[in-house]
Amino acid sequence: MKELGALATFGTLPALARQLRGLGGCLHPIRLDGHRTEHRLDVGTGEIGAVLHRLNSSDFPAGSLLVRCNNRRATRCTACAEVYRRDTFQLITAGLRGGKGTPEQVSTHPRVFATFTAPGFGPVHNRPTGRPACRCGTNHPADDPTLGTPLNPSTYDYEAAVLWNAHAGMLWRRFSIYLRREIAKRAGLTQRDFRYVARVSFAKVAEYQRRGAVHFHAVIRLDGPDGGSTPAPAWATADLLTDAIQAAARSAKVSGPVVDGRVHRFAFGRQLDVRTIRSNDFTGGELTDRAVAAYIAKYATKGAETATGTLDRPLRFVAELAQLDLTDHARRMIRTCWTLGARKDLAELRLRAWAHMLGFRGHFSTKTRHYSTTLTTLRLARAEWRRLQATPEGQSEETTYVLAHWTYAGTGLTTAETWLSATLAPAPGTEGEPAHA
Repeated sequence: MKELGALATFGTLPALARQLRGLGGCLHPIRLDGHRTEHRLDVGTGEIGAVLHRLNSSDFPAGSLLVRCNNRRATRCTACAEVYRRDTFQLITAGLRGGKGTPEQVSTHPRVFATFTAPGFGPVHNRPTGRPACRCGTNHPADDPTLGTPLNPSTYDYEAAVLWNAHAGMLWRRFSIYLRREIAKRAGLTQRDFRYVARVSFAKVAEYQRRGAVHFHAVIRLDGPDGGSTPAPAWATADLLTDAIQAAARSAKVSGPVVDGRVHRFAFGRQLDVRTIRSNDFTGGELTDRAVAAYIAKYATKGAETATGTLDRPLRFVAELAQLDLTDHARRMIRTCWTLGARKDLAELRLRAWAHMLGFRGHFSTKTRHYSTTLTTLRLARAEWRRLQATPEGQSEETTYVLAHWTYAGTGLTTAETWLSATLAPAPGTEGEPAHA
């Protein structure tokens, strides 16, 4: 390869290898051009003094500063998705047993793991638990690509399926409001008084079923009025929380649009699974906090492309579908989004912009403020640790003044950089560390 030969000739190949190793395996980094200069600062006078360190993008072997893409999708960047998965695991775990700034006493609070499914839009190929075969008469293996696809595509309600995805986030918000009402009712409290004695904390992730419909997995915890730092009231139990969740899920409904005279109204499906989370001291068939955290973290890096065979990036033109390797079911879901997205009365749903997500436009993972730490806090803590490792002894942030200017210069690696990066092991400490300028 000529490019690698030139790098070897000029003696820059080892330096390029070190720069690429710092990406921790990311193959789609952001390229930045610019500079960063650190000056000594006199705290007493505010006078900017001598230059301590100067960084210029042209000095890098790659010709640019390379920053990890930090994409959460495993289909886009395996390395960065793994960072996201680990962070999500830590976030969920902290809300179940404490740590990362969350009190350990949260492990004693009532908490459950709940799965909320979508309603039916028509019969699909499946692997039933109570019958010997699918309705089509076939015993489908687990990897059968027909699983989740309609038995009769001509009668499948693609319009409702797409609109359900578009309204799933709104339905969750409605459910969270109803849940507080149902808990207050069972505790003999008014909704106004409830906030002074208890608080609902949760973390959830969206997952696509094979049929392309979104459903939610959530850890729901009942705390004292100030969140995890205060004990839950004496009346708060996992059974009370479970009963309230079931009632709120049945009651929550969202009015959808009227399309050509057809009124849409959305609610969760009949399959609702709510299970109490035990500590890791339990064995056997108990649902432990570690198992829950691992399960949610796994789905935090997956999207519709994993379950349904659709796209992992937006479409610019519907004509692109003809050149893409998609399942017929995913293609029809996307086309339905595109068609409905042309209607002015549905403009606020932005169905064309989210056609690759089959209409779902909500955040894949969300949490309440008091559940635990945040992804941003975890990333900043890592970045701060790396910065301290690189700071010369005796130099403090209080005595340093930084001037920096960076501009976007592109995305990805050259052919030679891609080949070289694939042969390298990530630098120690960068496997779980987003690169920072």
